[in-house]
Amino acid sequence: MSTQPLSVIEGKRSGNCPHPWHGSVEHAVNRAIRAGYRVGRRVRIGHIAGCVVGYNIGHFGRFSGASYPLLVRTEFGVTKCSLAEVAAA
Repeated sequence: MSTQPLSVIEGKRSGNCPHPWHGSVEHAVNRAIRAGYRVGRRVRIGHIAGCVVGYNIGHFGRFSGASYPLLVRTEFGVTKCSLAEVAAA
């Protein structure tokens, strides 16, 4: 079985978020699953073939799970994708 190292990065946000995003990531992931993008699903990002390998549950940052709920492995590595960027293969 092939393994990959996991890196844990300590965040700097406090627990007091001034703008709570209740459920936005969860809604985006559920929307992706309902659209048929389950783990293992073959997809295309433009002309690049890939496979859904997980879901982005990050709540903050430039590429949060609310906007980019899918984790897709391609020949170039794993990327975060929105539903508009992928198509079923």
